[in-house]
Amino acid sequence: MKLKDTAALNALRAKSLALLENRRVSIPISTMDAQSKPRHIMVCGGTGCHASDSPEIAKLLKEELERRGLSDQVEVLQTGCFGFCEKGPILEIHPDNTLYVEVSTADVTDIVEEHFIQGKQLERLLYIEPNTEKRFASDLPFYHNQLRIALRNCSYIAPENIREYIAADGYQALAKVLFKMTPDSVIAEIKKSGLRGRGGGGFPTGVKWELTRQGEAKQRYIICNADEGDPGAFMDRSILEGDPHSVLEAMLIAGSVIGSTHGFIYIRAEYPLAIHRLEIAISQAREYGLLGKEILGSDFCFDVEIKYGAGAFVCGEETALIHSIEGARGEPSVKPPFPAQKGLWGKPTCVNNVETLANISPIILRGADWFASIGTEKSKGTKVFALAGKVNNVGLVEVPMGTTLRQIIFDIGGGIKHHRNFKAAQTGGPSGGCIPTKYLDTPIDYESLISIGSMMGSGGLIVMDDSDCMVNIAKFFLEFTVDESCGRCTACRVGTKRLHETLTKITEGKGSLDDLDSLEKLSKIIKDTSLCGLGQSAPNPILSTLEYFRDEYLAHIVDKSCPAGVCKSLLKYKITDKCKGCTLCAKNCPANCITGSAKEPHVIDEERCLKCGACMEKCRFGAIIRH
Repeated sequence: MKLKDTAALNALRAKSLALLENRRVSIPISTMDAQSKPRHIMVCGGTGCHASDSPEIAKLLKEELERRGLSDQVEVLQTGCFGFCEKGPILEIHPDNTLYVEVSTADVTDIVEEHFIQGKQLERLLYIEPNTEKRFASDLPFYHNQLRIALRNCSYIAPENIREYIAADGYQALAKVLFKMTPDSVIAEIKKSGLRGRGGGGFPTGVKWELTRQGEAKQRYIICNADEGDPGAFMDRSILEGDPHSVLEAMLIAGSVIGSTHGFIYIRAEYPLAIHRLEIAISQAREYGLLGKEILGSDFCFDVEIKYGAGAFVCGEETALIHSIEGARGEPSVKPPFPAQKGLWGKPTCVNNVETLANISPIILRGADWFASIGTEKSKGTKVFALAGKVNNVGLVEVPMGTTLRQIIFDIGGGIKHHRNFKAAQTGGPSGGCIPTKYLDTPIDYESLISIGSMMGSGGLIVMDDSDCMVNIAKFFLEFTVDESCGRCTACRVGTKRLHETLTKITEGKGSLDDLDSLEKLSKIIKDTSLCGLGQSAPNPILSTLEYFRDEYLAHIVDKSCPAGVCKSLLKYKITDKCKGCTLCAKNCPANCITGSAKEPHVIDEERCLKCGACMEKCRFGAIIRH
């Protein structure tokens, strides 16, 4: 079915609106019965829930509905990520707005029986808020302070059906750009909106488009950076899994503005579900005439190609990514020239990440003033974070710029797991800084985070509690940076390795006070002399932990102890006078370093102790302590 003009697009949209009709209303389940229709069961189809059998849950639901004669009244659809990953697999039932969490295949029969046959909610699958124990249905506190723009369609539409995207105003922004706006007016609108790159650098998107358009060349390229290599980050992947057409539409808009006829999506091969849904979306867009020649009856021609990355973290940097697409080694280039001047195969190239592109269509449809009204003076709109670590509600969070860390971690994230104390949050991925308690009320925006030694990055947000050792945390992230350094510049290749070696010395109890000076000096040299942003930001975990958690470094060096009890080399186990001489500890010690007679207190030989903790784990009397 090829859409030959905007009239055909609008006609298809009008015809497709019925697909989403019951997702726009809320009808109490008490007023419904088995014959009420249409009804939809939206099953989370994100990677996390996929790994927990959501496709099998969807399959069993279809079979059970068929067996009960309800398949004509109830449709089962797989969506993108709901964001509330901590409680997956998740499914939501429309139009009665019932959300079930931690669903398993064993729950399918009960869901159909109680919800659709008996007309009542299945209480045991409803969400229970961890602090107040108040029971919620779809009105979760997790979503209260969120504003979903980039994630607007994730969990709302079935991503493998282009008609659902079109019914949700899909490709209307493209039509507006092609027939009602000029390239200059589009650029002006994006610049006025204040949209900045969501991949980490925060460069103004409209300016980047303008610079690429100004480059003198017969061919220009638009590249979607979907590499997303930060540990714990899954924002871009989730958008591609849940709303792939939003990225394709934005690439079409960018292509028409900068004068490009060809675009590339650079995505890690490790993301098979995102790739699968992208391939379906590209195929459907071509079938409907939204990719290819004379799009919607205009003279604009544009197509998209997927390029696979092999998992190199450095290829998230735009020039390294470009080299990888060209078939060369993924290493960054010296800038200038910038890609907008000389990029892919020497042609002007615009590189935007997934989340940046996901904001384009809403800006075009709702206007720059609307988008600019959200956020702070210099950081407009919203930001998606992958909230992870020691927090109750792990998942995807989209909030207005300027929202504080406290609001994200405690109001949306539900606080710290197991009622422990908050210690730090790291924003910006492995190259971000660790933010202590005193900055919990810092607004999340580009400038504020930089001012306290961190960065926005692509949107990873890892929460740590009082059981985390900050020296070990810095070592963990440096280990990642060392492994992922492309090796092109000496500062990053050798410097980060020296930093990691020094941190290892300290965590093993072999450090000296001079090592703290060395860490600071070398970190600053690496920041000043590395070739690309990845090397320049690599020392951030060290510098921020040295500034805010220096006492932990001193404890490791001076006292030869790890306050958090994490660094194995500094741990000591001692048997107290609570020992009953049951011999369990001695029997389970792999080093045979515990001695003592039955019914007599035992003793640990600290020289031979492996610090494995097996003795403390097996002791039934709490007689063994770690110090």
